[in-house]
Amino acid sequence: MSESLSSKIHAAKEALDKHVREIVQWHFSPDTGTPFWIERAKSFKFNPLKDIQGFDDLKLFGLFEDEWLRASPDTDISRWIPRAYYGKKPVYVFETGGTTGIPKSRIVVEDHWIDYEMMSDTLPDEYFPRGSHWLMLGPSGPRRLRLAIEHLAQYRGGICFSVDLDPRWVVKLLKAGRPQEAKAYAEHCIDQALTILAAGHKIKCMFTTPKLLAALSQALLEGKLEKKRREIGYPVKEGSLRSIADTGITGIFSGGTEFTPQFTREACEEMLGEKVYMTPTYGNTLMGLACSKPVGPHDGYKISYYAPQPRAVIQVVDDSDEKYEKVVPYGKTGRVLLTTLTKEFFMPRFPERDEGEREEPYEKYPWDGVSGVRPWSKIAAQTTVGVY
Repeated sequence: MSESLSSKIHAAKEALDKHVREIVQWHFSPDTGTPFWIERAKSFKFNPLKDIQGFDDLKLFGLFEDEWLRASPDTDISRWIPRAYYGKKPVYVFETGGTTGIPKSRIVVEDHWIDYEMMSDTLPDEYFPRGSHWLMLGPSGPRRLRLAIEHLAQYRGGICFSVDLDPRWVVKLLKAGRPQEAKAYAEHCIDQALTILAAGHKIKCMFTTPKLLAALSQALLEGKLEKKRREIGYPVKEGSLRSIADTGITGIFSGGTEFTPQFTREACEEMLGEKVYMTPTYGNTLMGLACSKPVGPHDGYKISYYAPQPRAVIQVVDDSDEKYEKVVPYGKTGRVLLTTLTKEFFMPRFPERDEGEREEPYEKYPWDGVSGVRPWSKIAAQTTVGVY
């Protein structure tokens, strides 16, 4: 390890510990704190305001339980709004997938803006030109993704066009053994995207999921965009709109657990070519966005994600330890343990439904990363992926 990287790792660790202290003080102080945490602190055998001095001390909280974020007759989501914000700023509520019962709900004030503004700084302007319009080909509804992509487009000076897509309906159809209906719904979503592209809005950037990217690419190969353009009276040369690049799109920001080296290689070599740049991300409603290292043939298209530390931290932990306190060695497989640390949301040590391999820090992100993200093996058989 170079002296420069070692120094950056040390600085990042110090910054994280300082950030942890500030966030814990914020969420547990009477004036600014979150009602949920202030009430819960009454049962602790430690004092968060005094005993939490760094990231390692978060183990005192034990594990965060996802049931705390699910609605019930005796709870009110306003208990998650920090007192510093209550009645003073508009509050959003965003939900997780909802494929395993009542969705988890998270309140947000501005985190979704901050997360995507930070992510914007990682996008190369050459492929994501500022001022360009975007297509959001992904889940809509109660998820933060649609509003976040819209803000990303606006932050970069453009306008966002969106489709109407309900991934829960796809999951229901698949679980009910109705794959043909699920396929028809996916085609309906792709048709919406083709209609937007056919209208000539000069879209150059897009968010989508791996499965939807593959479906859009196939629809273009079949000449469906050319057909739609002719239907609305635009002259189109035969074979001129058969690829992603032909549409004018140059940058694709994509996410989903279906991102594998095999898919990425296929996408880069067969769907995108040299004119279109794609950056994978790993994110969700609870964390924000983890950006990836540059992906390509130089490392077998391996995708390594790094959380937006210190606002969120990813650890890859030994799942044979019920307390999830043991981080696995670099290169080894473990369950993803997520900690979120913002003024709007404090979530210490939440076991995600994902697993992957622990990756070493590097110059741009001098903290641990994770690669090979996929559904946690102990529940993978129970997971229906749908459009992701």
